[in-house]
Amino acid sequence: MTPVPTRFYEYPFFHVMAALAVMERELILERTRAGLEAARRAGRVGGRKRVMTPAKLESARKLLDAGTPPKDVASSLGVSVATLYRHLPAGDRERATPARL
Repeated sequence: MTPVPTRFYEYPFFHVMAALAVMERELILERTRAGLEAARRAGRVGGRKRVMTPAKLESARKLLDAGTPPKDVASSLGVSVATLYRHLPAGDRERATPARL
């Protein structure tokens, strides 16, 4: 009776399967990159659409300069306060507008 191999590297079958898995992964990556490149050539860009459009940014600046609280500005534009501050940091607004007395 022959001994049963107990280590996976003693089975040549696992070597073949590992090589096929690596080859398949490389094919998947290649196809993915080709698809993304084709989408770029077609003018498509991945990711989420921007919430703050240039028109919303301008509107937000006007409202903030008029003294509207940031929470009210964010709710009127349909964005969170964090999104508003991400696009219009408080430090930038203070430097851009004269100090109010």
